[in-house]
Order: sequence, then C-alpha cells, then structure tokens
Amino acid sequence: MRVNFRAMEEYGQGSHTSRAMAADKVELIQMLFDGLIESMVSAKGHIDRGSIEEKNKSLARAGRITIGLQSALDLEKGGDLARNLHELYGYVTRRLVFVNAYNDQAALDEILSLMREISQAWRDVPGLLPGKAPVGSGVPSTMH
Repeated sequence: MRVNFRAMEEYGQGSHTSRAMAADKVELIQMLFDGLIESMVSAKGHIDRGSIEEKNKSLARAGRITIGLQSALDLEKGGDLARNLHELYGYVTRRLVFVNAYNDQAALDEILSLMREISQAWRDVPGLLPGKAPVGSGVPSTMH
C-alpha cells in the first residue's frame, strides 16, 4: 500500500494528524474517507448559508483528499477494483469542481452518497475476509 502523506495531511490538523500518524493503513484509509465526507457535508451547509468562501475551502479540501485516495491506489496489484476506484475518484473530483462552480446541491448529494457507500464498503471488507476480525474500517493491501 502506498499512502499519500499529502492526503493524510488534508485529513486535518492537531489530534487528527496525531491519530493518523499512529493509525495502520486500514484505519488511515477510513480516516481519509471520514475527512472527505466531513468536508462534503460542510460544503453543503456552506452552500445553504451562502458562505461561498467557506464552501470553496471545504470543496478544495474534499478534492485534495479524493486526489490523495486516487493516487494511493496500486493499479498493478489492485486489478479491476483499483482501476474502477481510480475512475470513480476521478469522477468525484470532476463533480466537486462542478459543485463549486454552480453550487449544485443535487450533484453534491450524488457524490456524497457514493462516497458514503464506498466508505461503508471499506468498513465491511475486513469482516468478509477469512480469519480476519472486523477492524471497523479497511481495505485489502492490494487495493491501496
């Protein structure tokens, strides 16, 4: 697994960063998803309130995290799943730009829903592997 440190930095400052440094690879991916979803929800609120500058900051953070997740994929070892995730992350990045340009709540809801589903899938993977106890979050090492 290649973990993009820049993506981890985008997760947050202070205790979040300390937690990220101590996390294993599986937990780190879930923390990045948590930060991504948090940023998207924050952007949604900023759009509702008309806080354009804050919306821009939240969407920019979400975009950096998404690009970090995308760059952390191991396309050689991850096979079709990694390639599909690579394309999905690219789509999410493009939609974030669209949301930022047009304040499109429907587009934001769409990608927020997608990322919540993917985040939940990462949480479920460890429990599906033989001989592995659920970790609470995760992804097999061949994917990231």
